[in-house]
Amino acid sequence: MANIGIVGLAVMGSNLARNLASREGNTVAVFNRSRSKTDELVGTHPEAEFVPAFSYQEFAAALTVPRTAIIMVKAGGATDAVIDELVQVFEPGDIIVDGGNALFTDTIRREKAVRETGINFVGMGVSGGEEGALNGPSLMPGGSDESWVTLGPILRSIAAVAEGEACVTHVGSDGAGHFVKMVHNGIEYADMQLIAEAYDLIRRGTGKTPAEIADVFADWNRGELESYLIEITAEVLRQTDAATGQPLVDVIVDQAGAKGTGAWTVQTALSLGVPVSGIAEATFARSLSSHPEQREVSGGLPGPAESLTVADPDAFIEKIRLALYASKIVAYSQGFDEIRAGAAEYGWNIDLGKVAAIWRGGCIIRAQFLNRITDAYASEPDLPVLLTAPYFVEALQRAQSSWRDVVATSAGAGIPAPAFSSSLAYYDGLRAERLPAALIQGQRDFFGAHTYRRVDKPGTFHTLWSGDRSEIEAEDTH
Repeated sequence: MANIGIVGLAVMGSNLARNLASREGNTVAVFNRSRSKTDELVGTHPEAEFVPAFSYQEFAAALTVPRTAIIMVKAGGATDAVIDELVQVFEPGDIIVDGGNALFTDTIRREKAVRETGINFVGMGVSGGEEGALNGPSLMPGGSDESWVTLGPILRSIAAVAEGEACVTHVGSDGAGHFVKMVHNGIEYADMQLIAEAYDLIRRGTGKTPAEIADVFADWNRGELESYLIEITAEVLRQTDAATGQPLVDVIVDQAGAKGTGAWTVQTALSLGVPVSGIAEATFARSLSSHPEQREVSGGLPGPAESLTVADPDAFIEKIRLALYASKIVAYSQGFDEIRAGAAEYGWNIDLGKVAAIWRGGCIIRAQFLNRITDAYASEPDLPVLLTAPYFVEALQRAQSSWRDVVATSAGAGIPAPAFSSSLAYYDGLRAERLPAALIQGQRDFFGAHTYRRVDKPGTFHTLWSGDRSEIEAEDTH
C-alpha cells in the first residue's frame, strides 16, 4: 500500500513522484490518464517504491487511509476533471492536493466544493521547476489544519532544505498556498527583468561580450546579490551556440514568454489596491517584447543623438550592481505587501517571515537576500513596509545615488529600463512628504462630485465648482 499518490506523470509529476519514492517511509501510487506514461515511469525506475494504477478505482485502492493524492496536471479544466474523478473514489477525511499553478480564486472555489463532500482539498504552490521537483522544491500548501497533520511529514521529507530547515510551511487556509506561489512568480518576473536590464546596460555601456559579462555576474554571485537567478544568468551568458559559434543570447529571439502568473499578480494587486509597479513593468516588458509587428514599425521613432558612452566601465558596473540590489529590495517589498493585503482580504493568517524562509531553497527566487527578509519579520512581524527595516534602509542609503545615476543614464541614452525606473519612482513616492494626489482629488470632485478630505479638519467635503465656488460638507458616502 502507498501512503501518497501522484496523478499526472508529465515531467513535473514524474519528478515529484521520484522524489517522494526516494525518501524513506514513502511508497507512491502513480496514475496517468495515458497508461504509457505510467509504464514508462515504473519501467525506467524499477528501484523506486511505486505502485502503478491504471484506473481511479485502482489508484484509490492502492492508498492507505486517509488517502492522499497530489494532482500534477495542467491548470484549468484538466484539474477540475481529475478532482471530479477523485471525489467519486475518495471518502471523507481523504486529501486531494492540487500542485499545479492554479489561480488562487479557482482554488478557493474548488476547496469550498470539495469540502462539502467531507474530503480535504489543498492548493499547493510548487516552486523550483523540474530540478526542484526531483531534488527538493519549495512547497507552499494551503488547506485545512486537519490535512496538514497528514501532509506535513510527507512534504517535509521531499522539500528543499535551507540552513537546516525544510522549505515548506502551512501557509494558510483554502487558496493561500496558490496565492503565495502567484506572488512568488510575480517577484520572479521582476527579478528576471531587472537582471536583463542590468545586462543590457553593461553591454551597451561598456562593449563587453556576453562571456565577459558572465564573469561580472559570477562575481556578483559571491556577494550580497548571491542567488539562483544571478548564478544561472552567468551560465546563460557563457553559452555558445553550437551551430553558429555566436553567443547563444545573440541567437535567441528577443521575445519573452509568459504563462500568466505575472499577469495574475498584477491584476490581483490592482483589485487589492496594492502598488506592485516593478512587477507590473516586468510583466509589461515581456508583453512589449512579444509584439514584433509594433516594434518593427516603431524602429524609426526619434531618439537621442548620441549613444551611451562610459568613461569608467568598472565604476559604471558597480553603479548597476547597486541599482539592481535596490530595485530588487523594492520588488520583494511590493510582493510581501501584496501577500499581506491578500491575507487581510481573504482571512488568511500568513506568517511573512516563514514565507521568506521557505523561499531560501528549492525555488527560482532563492537568494541569500531572503535571510534578511526573514530577520526583518522576526524582529517586527507587523512591519508595514519591508524596505523600512534597518538592514534595507542602510542598503538603500548605499545604493540610491548609483540607482538614480543609472536611471538617468538609461533615460538619457534612450535605453529602456522600466523595472529600474519604476522601482525608483515607487521608492520616491513612498518617501515623499506630499504627493500630487491632492490635485487628482480636486479634479475628481470637479467632474464627478467624488468629494475630498481636508488636512485641517475632519469630514468629507465637496466644492460647488460652478457659480460661487463655495465648499459644503458632504455626506460621507464615498
